[in-house]
Amino acid sequence: MSELDHTLELLGDLVACPTVSSESNLACIDMLAERLEKAGARVEVFKDETGEKANLYASLGPDVKGGILLSGHSDVVPVEGQDWSSDPFAMTEANGRLHGRGTCDMKGFIAACVAMAPQLAAQASSRPLHFAFTHDEEVGCLGAKFLADQLKNRENLPSVAIIGEPTSMRVVEGHKGCCEYTTRFSGRSGHGSDPAAGVNAVEYASRYIARLMELREALKARTPPASPFEPPWTTINTGALIGGHAHNVIPAQAEVQWEMRPVAEGDASFVRGELQRYINEMLLPEMQAIAPEAAIWTETVGETPGLVPMSEGEAAALACALTGSNGGALVPFNTEAGIFQQLGIDVIVCGPGSIEQAHKPDEYLEISQLQQCLAMLERLGPRLA
Repeated sequence: MSELDHTLELLGDLVACPTVSSESNLACIDMLAERLEKAGARVEVFKDETGEKANLYASLGPDVKGGILLSGHSDVVPVEGQDWSSDPFAMTEANGRLHGRGTCDMKGFIAACVAMAPQLAAQASSRPLHFAFTHDEEVGCLGAKFLADQLKNRENLPSVAIIGEPTSMRVVEGHKGCCEYTTRFSGRSGHGSDPAAGVNAVEYASRYIARLMELREALKARTPPASPFEPPWTTINTGALIGGHAHNVIPAQAEVQWEMRPVAEGDASFVRGELQRYINEMLLPEMQAIAPEAAIWTETVGETPGLVPMSEGEAAALACALTGSNGGALVPFNTEAGIFQQLGIDVIVCGPGSIEQAHKPDEYLEISQLQQCLAMLERLGPRLA
């Protein structure tokens, strides 16, 4: 079998593991661990506190510092509410495209890395090659943060990392951070005929959203000079407003799910501070004047750092040499790259597939993109010798 055939076979097996973030990824991690062990890798599996999720960290070659890391997340987004033309967890091929949940984001890259592991193991004589496959990237990069805690005190960390998110094999050297929050409102229920007798949590949540929108505009004035991102300022998005049960009932509970994509140091603390001031000085006093038990609190779902472009670093130069690219790009979406960068690793993002296909029904990965990824990994081999 060719390396492409091995990759397609493994990718089909990975897609068949429904590693939606709400479910376990252990079967997927066990499969990858077995493949890498057969290739001669030193494999470690780190389970989370539930025992139902795990990260995998594996190494080929000498146990020294300065290696190269290939990293991807094993979890995928849900398929509920999406109109798929075929079973999303059974990979199908049509017109040069591989359809299935996770083919693009980002099991195609993982399959290519593991399929190439035996060949790369034979070449990793002087420089180590590491693999990191994580859980729960789609819900706050929880797995990568957990893995970073496991690795941070190790002496022999890699010096370069390639995060294989779908970039159409473009080299990406920078992206914004991502902060995700859920703000909850607890008021007092009552009959809809007398609104003043209760505390309408949905209405207060709506006012909170209005303040978010005001801050979204204020952030434009904080745009750093010559910001390279598009849009160049920190953004805020309201993802969901949940609350209420019936037309004639004052809702006592509501929640707002929102996110922020910082580009400048201090923007996140500015937004959080302004929101807390608005809660303390405006919303809560009004709510508690009627219902002393009323409350507003915010849960941090995840705060993931951005990837800061490095003016001088090996990662971008290496990736450009491996792919034939002539420079690095910037993207608005977030990845685990910033977490690894905070470990002192020089990081870029480059992988097969387009982000335009990620999270959508009939998600697909073009076989030609997978072939380009395999070619990149093949060129990597001699650099490990």
